[in-house]
Amino acid sequence: MAGHQRFSDEPPIVIEGLENKFGDFAVHQDLDLTVKRGEILGVVGGSGTGKSVLMRSIIGLQTPTAGRIEVLGHELTAHDPDEELGVRNRWGVLFQGGALFSTLTVGENVEVPLKQFYPEIDDELRKEIARYKVMMSGLPEEAVAKYPSELSGGMKKRAGLARALALDPELLFLDEPTAGLDPIGAAKFDRQTKELRDTLGLTVFLITHDLDSLYEICDRVAVLADKKVIATGTISELIDTNHPWIDEYFNGPRGRGAQSAHNLNTERAAADKGD
Repeated sequence: MAGHQRFSDEPPIVIEGLENKFGDFAVHQDLDLTVKRGEILGVVGGSGTGKSVLMRSIIGLQTPTAGRIEVLGHELTAHDPDEELGVRNRWGVLFQGGALFSTLTVGENVEVPLKQFYPEIDDELRKEIARYKVMMSGLPEEAVAKYPSELSGGMKKRAGLARALALDPELLFLDEPTAGLDPIGAAKFDRQTKELRDTLGLTVFLITHDLDSLYEICDRVAVLADKKVIATGTISELIDTNHPWIDEYFNGPRGRGAQSAHNLNTERAAADKGD
């Protein structure tokens, strides 16, 4: 389905001078961010810093007050319908809670973007693609025929992931994908996200509060505060910035716990390789 150049060296997301205002209240002002190709970028920030608003701006669901957003070489803030049409089938989005259509089965949910962007695909092939994406997301094959009301919270997340992968995207947007999952389920979702990135060559934009996710799978982390991205880098680089919020976030009890768990996992992986 994808006839585009997948492995360009150009950064897939470039944001310059972004401003988002709701009435007189500014959520973002002079926000800059560049996402590197092939990375898993974690996006963190306190409540009200506009993490989801930022994602919605990138994918065109929120119209910025000012600034420039370029995605996969297309300037979406130019408000050119042809520009937007040329890029919307090259990303996938997992919204909080999955955002599935309740009256459609899991398989039918996955078919929705296929029908929208590739209406020429015949019914049988479309159903087969949907089945494959459902299994790729980690769900059993029988989940294809189930309705969202028949799924657990974790299964809904995976069904949403299957739909996000329907069009073989280059970019994958994940909004709090491990929220509400138990630690084992969250760790499995993290591992799968990394495996999908490595296997499919994805670039992942990950909004999360999960410190374990940040330590285990993120190549870099962007921190939202003071209405902009105040720092972007590895966790060790961020800690060296000595910003009060960053220090409290990563050096607080939960941050220290996540770092200890990450160090233990790294030691175990190294030991397993040595056996």
